[in-house]
Amino acid sequence: MFETTDIITALITPFDCRQQINYDALQKLTDRLLAEGGNGFLIGGTTGETATLEHDERLNLYREFVKIVAGRAPIIAGTGSNNTAETIALTKEVSQIAGIAAALVVVPYYNKPDQIGMKAHFRAVADASDLPIIMYNIPGRTGVTMSVDTIVSLSTHPNIIGVKQCGSLPDFEQLVERTPEDFLVYTGEDPQSLATKVAGGSGVISVASHLYLPTMRAMFDKLAQHPFQAGALQRALTPKMQALFLYPSPAPVKFMLARNGLNVGGCRLPITDLDEAEQHQLLQALGEEE
Repeated sequence: MFETTDIITALITPFDCRQQINYDALQKLTDRLLAEGGNGFLIGGTTGETATLEHDERLNLYREFVKIVAGRAPIIAGTGSNNTAETIALTKEVSQIAGIAAALVVVPYYNKPDQIGMKAHFRAVADASDLPIIMYNIPGRTGVTMSVDTIVSLSTHPNIIGVKQCGSLPDFEQLVERTPEDFLVYTGEDPQSLATKVAGGSGVISVASHLYLPTMRAMFDKLAQHPFQAGALQRALTPKMQALFLYPSPAPVKFMLARNGLNVGGCRLPITDLDEAEQHQLLQALGEEE
């Protein structure tokens, strides 16, 4: 399913003026990303403002998104929380939605479990799930770091198929080296996109692909025959990728999508939309004319 899936967009959730999910905008965005060379989607992740979606709203989003994609690319759906029992329950519900290929389960946040607790959490979810699990290691949001050793240990579980890793390149390289050959190792850091492919990783689960997917696809396509050209593309992209996190995500990428003509609406609190000064600074960082 994921063997050739190297650019997965961690999708925003578009809202209308009433802060309800805008499925028309989601359809337009999805179709454009597929046409530009994207070959996978994460729905209901951090960029999708999952923390502000109600339970039924989230399930309906997943059902409708399966219809939108219509089998054109694999879909990963976020089901994780800091409550193991709740994560198991939601993952079971999502597993009933035909067309979801895997569940993304974040390292439990706020509770700050140790490595033993993390192993127990992921094994409990994977044991109970009908969907394969991709772990999400993002220390900046969870307050704890799942170690390389812990990920390697969990990678042998038959229902844990991969990890979205946000961390250093040396740790990423160790994961590629020490996990099974068919274990998926994706970076969640856009500026690491090219380096992770060179290191033998699966690719990137990306925010920047909302805006720069054609360049990212060209970069990956050039890697084998024209590696220096691929490197030049990554160097040009990196400042822009970093700029999209000048302010709490997904406010910057939503602003840019709206500026480019896609009516995706604003963010739900506690994330606020960019004010004029923030918009100006973002556009300068991206090298865009106002």
